[in-house]
Amino acid sequence: MSRSLRFVVAAAAVATLGGCADGEGFGDPGAASLAPGQSCGSIRQELDQLDRRGTQAKVEAASAGKKLAAKDKSDVDRYNSLLNQYLGARCHV
Repeated sequence: MSRSLRFVVAAAAVATLGGCADGEGFGDPGAASLAPGQSCGSIRQELDQLDRRGTQAKVEAASAGKKLAAKDKSDVDRYNSLLNQYLGARCHV
């Protein structure tokens, strides 16, 4: 019985993966477009400025659940927003 159950589970997994591979369902939506006036370079420049101000440590602190000052929270929010735009537009590729 255990062998049959493993076979059924394996077959279901293969069928599920096969459905993803044919491009139906939750396929890659492609690169997101940037707002007018933005470029990968301008986003990278602002991320670098925030990095020089120590924002990465603040992002890690916020992720760990630590309280941040309003200014630091603002920097973390801006950093996360820029990073999402940068990655969504596939600037890193």
